Amino acid sequence: MQDLSEISKPPVPPVKAKTHTLFFLTSGILTMKIGSQTAKIYQNECIVISAGQVFSYSNDEMEKSEQGSGFMCGFNDDFLIGQIGSRDLLKSFEFLNFWGNPVIKPKNQSAKYLDQSFNRILDEYTTNSLQNKIIIQSHLIAALCDLNVDYQPLSNHKNNTAVELTNKFIGLLHKNVNSKHQVSHYASILNISPNHLYKTVKLITQKSPSIWIRESLINEAKVLLFQTDLSIQEIASELGIDDQSYFTRLFKKQEGITPIAYREMIDLS
Repeated sequence: MQDLSEISKPPVPPVKAKTHTLFFLTSGILTMKIGSQTAKIYQNECIVISAGQVFSYSNDEMEKSEQGSGFMCGFNDDFLIGQIGSRDLLKSFEFLNFWGNPVIKPKNQSAKYLDQSFNRILDEYTTNSLQNKIIIQSHLIAALCDLNVDYQPLSNHKNNTAVELTNKFIGLLHKNVNSKHQVSHYASILNISPNHLYKTVKLITQKSPSIWIRESLINEAKVLLFQTDLSIQEIASELGIDDQSYFTRLFKKQEGITPIAYREMIDLS
């Protein structure tokens, strides 16, 4: 992270990576936004951002943080499977999914093992790049297994069926956010009524499905406003919204400013 801080100065507008991104702090504080939620970690804690998830650092968040040191690594599912992994192994790491808890707080012994694993990965990668992938893969899997020991899900609700249904909805939303904007669309896919989906998601997350959909749409819009030169109309179309004025109203309702003003703010930063 110290090396990266020299070439990537905050703030970082909303972006998303095709790989999973993991931060492990050895000192300081890191505050960032993942989707629409703010996450903060301290020494010996981790943030794991699943592939395709929108994340950012704002000026406000950076002002609240102390300069952190530690490790950051990016990896995809195929790298984890490699020669010694498996799809079943991936399923055991809930934090690699959109619905997982991105913040993990390892106990002291686990934090010690994590520090050793990431130092070994860094040493191998610095010395040999990816010539010995299996060495990096084995230490990365070991690190993820150590994280899994202390992982706590976002919801400890006793209704496991409701939690599972909510997780399915969130997973579907991230795959279909640009094409399906109605709660009824997701209810139909899940073979339940919109009312049942509403009650279940609200029970587990304290947010309605419609709010989840709106927040996800706006997060996607922010990435396009930052990473592309598309016009506002073109961005609306990319999101499956035909009416530019409706898109502008939706964006302003969520962010308090118009998409144009948001893009200008990013350019100034």
